[in-house]
Amino acid sequence: MQIPRSIALVFARRALGAALLLACSLAQADGLAPADGLALRAEGADGWQAAFALETHVDLRVRGLMTEVRVRHRFSNASHEWMEGRYRLPLPDEAAVGRLRMRVGERLIEGEVQEKQQAAATYAAAASEGRTAGLVERERPNLFQTRVANIGPGETVEIEIGYWQKVRWQDGRFTLGLPLTFVPPYRGGGEQADAGLDDPQPADVPAQGIALGSAAAPKFSLGVDLEAGLPLIGIDSPSHAITVRREGERHRIELAATRVDSDRDFALRWAPQPSAQPQQALFVEDRADARYAFLTLIPPTRPVAPVPRELILVVDNSGSMHGASMAQAKAAVDRALAGLRASDRFAVIRFDHRFESVFPQPVEASAAHVARARGFVQGLMAEGGTEMLAPLIEAFAMPATPSHLRQVVLITDGAISNEAQLLNHIEHGRGEARLFAVGIGSAPNAHILRRMAEVGRGAQVTIRRIEDVAQVTDQLLAKLGQPALRDLKAAWPEGAEAYPAQLPDLYLGEPLQVLLRLPKGGQQGALEGSGPDLAWRAEVKLGEPRLASTEGVARLWAAARIAELEDSLRQGASPDEVRARVLDLALAHGVASRYTSLVAVDRTTRRPGAVDLASLQFANATPAGTLDFAAGATGFERRLRLALLLGALALVLLIWRRERVPGQPRLLAHD
Repeated sequence: MQIPRSIALVFARRALGAALLLACSLAQADGLAPADGLALRAEGADGWQAAFALETHVDLRVRGLMTEVRVRHRFSNASHEWMEGRYRLPLPDEAAVGRLRMRVGERLIEGEVQEKQQAAATYAAAASEGRTAGLVERERPNLFQTRVANIGPGETVEIEIGYWQKVRWQDGRFTLGLPLTFVPPYRGGGEQADAGLDDPQPADVPAQGIALGSAAAPKFSLGVDLEAGLPLIGIDSPSHAITVRREGERHRIELAATRVDSDRDFALRWAPQPSAQPQQALFVEDRADARYAFLTLIPPTRPVAPVPRELILVVDNSGSMHGASMAQAKAAVDRALAGLRASDRFAVIRFDHRFESVFPQPVEASAAHVARARGFVQGLMAEGGTEMLAPLIEAFAMPATPSHLRQVVLITDGAISNEAQLLNHIEHGRGEARLFAVGIGSAPNAHILRRMAEVGRGAQVTIRRIEDVAQVTDQLLAKLGQPALRDLKAAWPEGAEAYPAQLPDLYLGEPLQVLLRLPKGGQQGALEGSGPDLAWRAEVKLGEPRLASTEGVARLWAAARIAELEDSLRQGASPDEVRARVLDLALAHGVASRYTSLVAVDRTTRRPGAVDLASLQFANATPAGTLDFAAGATGFERRLRLALLLGALALVLLIWRRERVPGQPRLLAHD
C-alpha cells in the first residue's frame, strides 16, 4: 500500500520533531548551539544566531537570620518578532514573595498584588492590547511561573522578583538555600495528585499568538552580601565553587565562574566562632497594626545514654532517582545499616510504583541480618514511578517493639504530586513513630520533605553530593541517637499569633524558629519542654530586637499564617472560608499565594495590532546527576529507544521526499 505523500510528510515532521528534542539537548551539552534561549541558523551558515535569550541574576542580602532576595530576569529579543517569554521559577517554599518590578527601556513599572483570576485577566488583556506586561503566579508552594509579554524586536525587558526568607541554623552552622531547578513530580499510577492543589489557572497566550514551544534552560549568576552579626570561622558552599571577599563587617560572596548552569540548587553555609554562638536571636518589624517578630532559640543539649531504637529505612528507587541520586541514596542506607548497634532493631523497604520489604517486620541488628539488607540495597536500580504512600503505610503498620524508640527514615528526592494525601497519613497513621526525611540529589523537593518531617515530628536533612553522604548520614544518626526535647509549650502575650502554632520536637543541633504577631505592649514570653532527664524553661524578651528592625518579618509571618490556613484544607476546613481569609492576608501584606499573583502593566500600547505575539517557554535545567526522561512509570531507556526509532522513521520519509522534490531550501531552528 502506498502512503499518500501529505500524510507521510506530516508524520515525518512530527516524528523528527520528537527526535530533535533529544538531539537539541545533546547539542547543548556538546556546545554545538547556544546554551540558553532560542536560536536560528540558515543551512550552510557558520553558526547559530541568538534570537531570544534569558539571563538570570540573583542578589541575596543577608542580615543576621533574615535574607532579602532579588531575582532579575533579563529577556533579550534579537529577533524580528514581538515576543512573550515564560519561565518556571523555583523558590524556597517558606519564602514570602512580595515584590515585582518591570523595567522597559528607561521606564520602571511597580507591580501590585491582585486576586489570581483578576491578575491573569489583567495580564492577558494587556498582552492582547500590545502593552508590555509581567505576571508572577504560584503553581505550587515552591514553584512560580513568570511571564513577560510584548518584548519588541531588538529590545530587552527586565523583571525583578523580590522575596524574603529565613536563614536556618543546623548542626552548628547557618545555612541558606536557593532553588534553581526541580524534579518534575510523578503523576499517575495508584496515587492520585491532590485535587485542586494550587490550581494555577495560568493566563492564556492572546488568541492571535504563535506558540514557539520550549527553549533551553538559562544560566545564572549570583551575588551575596552577608552581614552575619557575629564573628565567623568559615564560609563555604557545598554546591558551587565560590569566592569570598571581606569588606569590614560584611562578606561579599560570588560564584567562581561568571555564569553557571542552573542544574542544581545553590547552598551557602557559614559557621560562627564557638564562643559566640547565640542562644536567642530576635528580629522585629513594627507596623501600624502590630509588632511582628522572628525568634530563633537554640535550647541546651546534654549527652544522654543511647536508647534502643527501631529504625525503618524507606528508600526511593523510582526513575527520578536515576544516576547520582540513586548512588547517594544507596550509600546513605548502607552507612546507616553499618552504624546500627547490637541493641537496635531495623527493617528496609524500597519503593517505586511498587514496594518490597527485606523483612516482614523489624529484626535484630545481627551481622547476618545487616549483611542481607546491605546486599539487597546494593542491588537496587532506579526505574518506575514514585508512589510513596503504600510503603509508608507498611512502615508505620509493622509490629512495634515497645522497649524501642521507632524512627522511620525516608530517603527520596520528593518527586511526588499527592502531598496532602501523604501528610494526612503521616499525621494520623504514624502512631508513636517519628519520621525523618532525607532529601537526595542536586534539586530535591524541599517543600514536601520539610512538611513531612514537621508533621512526622522528626527532622530533615539533605545529601547533595556523594562526598557528603558520610557527614550528613552521621549527623542524622546523631540526631536519632539523641532523644528530642519534647512536649514544647509556649506562653505568649495575650492576643499574640504564633506560627508554627504547634511547636515541633527538637533534635540535636536543631533550633526553634517562630514567627509572631504581637499586640502593642507585648514584651515577655516563655518556653518550656522536657527530655528523658531534662526539664527546660526559657524566658523570651520580645521588647527589644537583638539586631536592628528588619523589613520582611511581617511578610514572613503572613506567609506562615497563609501556609497554616492552606494546610487546614486537608483537615476538612471550608475551602470558601480559607480562600477568603488567605485573600485578606495576602492583599493586606502584599504577598503572592494560592489565590493571589503579582502583576505589572505598562500603560503604553507598543505592539501594532496587526502583528502577532510569539510565545516561548524557557525550560528548567535537568537536575545535575539525573537524566532526562528519568521520572515516571516508564524508564528513560525505553523512551530514548522510542525517540531514536521515531527519528529513524522520520529520516527515511524525509529522504524519500527529498528524492521526489529536489532543491528544497531549508532553515534549521534550535531551542
